Amino acid sequence: MLLREVIDIAFDVLEWLIIARVLLSWFRLDPYHPIVRFIYETTEPILAPFRRMMPRGTMPLDFSPIVAILALYFIKAIILQLL
Repeated sequence: MLLREVIDIAFDVLEWLIIARVLLSWFRLDPYHPIVRFIYETTEPILAPFRRMMPRGTMPLDFSPIVAILALYFIKAIILQLL
């Protein structure tokens, strides 16, 4: 049961970090601030593959965080079902 809870919490933290990254993108912040760097360095490996798959074109919006959160949700559900 402990492993299941740890996995659930880890995925929830990743989802909240992605949401925090989206919110941080709305403000002009110091990119070298330790908290900002931690959020960017933690979420970039998750968001980068989705950005490569989704062409932005002329759209000013980046939908990769939404797709990444949905993917994390489904991956978490599959892993928790297997346990």
